[in-house]
Amino acid sequence: MIVRLGYVAISNKLGKKATSSSTVTYSNYQKILSDEKKIEKLKTVIASNLNGLEKHIKYNIENNIHFYRITSALIPLITHPEVKYFEYRKMFKKDFEYIGSLINEYNMRVDTHPDEFNVINSVNPAVVESTKTILNIHVDWFEEMHYDKGKMVLHVGGATGGKEAGMERFIHNFSTYPERVKNKVILENDDKTYTEAETLKLCKALNIPMVLDVHHHNCNNNGENINDIWAEIVNTWNNQPLPPKIHFSSPREGKFDRKHADYINSEEFMKFINSAKELHRDFDVMLECKEKDIALFKLVDDIKEYYHWIDETTFEV
Repeated sequence: MIVRLGYVAISNKLGKKATSSSTVTYSNYQKILSDEKKIEKLKTVIASNLNGLEKHIKYNIENNIHFYRITSALIPLITHPEVKYFEYRKMFKKDFEYIGSLINEYNMRVDTHPDEFNVINSVNPAVVESTKTILNIHVDWFEEMHYDKGKMVLHVGGATGGKEAGMERFIHNFSTYPERVKNKVILENDDKTYTEAETLKLCKALNIPMVLDVHHHNCNNNGENINDIWAEIVNTWNNQPLPPKIHFSSPREGKFDRKHADYINSEEFMKFINSAKELHRDFDVMLECKEKDIALFKLVDDIKEYYHWIDETTFEV
């Protein structure tokens, strides 16, 4: 069983100068008098963000990090109704293509995690439509990069009317989304509402992959044991071009604290890894912690002696 480790969006080693999440607030955008200068401002920030993303991808290559989450803040104000947008895809086509060429050449896995206000099963039709718009934009990025393995991680959403009604609403609303979006969506159990068993049920109904979030399971479950359901979760990835992925984090304070700690509890991490090995299925682990890549390499140091390492971030059990 081969396990690869990844981190979220921002390398703390690279620092803020390499960020791909710079933004423009709408209030500052409004203060710019001419449309031409407004567009120039947006172009400047987008160019900076794409340059930052390129730096992150190259940093990952240099450090043999094969799994990475691209920020959702890559393109500022892109869905704001009062922003007269421009054809950024044409303007930055070469930038996207170059970044994609690096990702593909070095066989890196990248995905996105659209923000929590994207809710497919919302009872508000406007939210359902805005979510569709944003998910289409994320698919645009993958297409511009010529990266066809990209996925978007989402939570099931709200539970107005009860969780069964929420899941039925998800199935109905999801059916109205374009295939290009449906083919990219993968679902994650959350820490308050939908457990891993409920999320799995929905994934099986829709025939889409499930992302197990171990910390969310610890905070929100109905007494299920991960080991009893792990095989079913892994099997939702059958016939996918990439192995299953999970999210792993540690609570900041106390066992059930939903907030993420700076680093990973190595003992709990190894406990999960050693229980998962019985299936002999490769999988990738997105580490969700405040110290990002620094936490990744600290975890590697903590568990180095217990596994056979293929490279800096990949080990075999």
